[in-house]
Amino acid sequence: MADERDGGFEQRLRDARAKRGLDKPKDAGPTQGLPTGPWGIGFRAGVEVVSALVVGIVIGIVLDRWLGTWPWFFLLFFVMGSAAGVLNVYRLFNPRSGPRG
Repeated sequence: MADERDGGFEQRLRDARAKRGLDKPKDAGPTQGLPTGPWGIGFRAGVEVVSALVVGIVIGIVLDRWLGTWPWFFLLFFVMGSAAGVLNVYRLFNPRSGPRG
């Protein structure tokens, strides 16, 4: 009877981990997920940096026009957007390894 409960628990644990995305489903093909080739990863890294920088610049320009403080918010959000882009690329190349133990 304990074996049946242990087997049921293991199945529920596998299902919960797959639902949370901690385990890949067994039927996951190569087309699912993010690109893994060098061009795909390089393109994604470039998009991450440029998009974060553009968002920071736009926010800075809008705030400067609204408050009449040119160029202070532009410079502040330019630096913040640059830092966000670099952090995104860092996270892209160093994913968390998950729980240890």
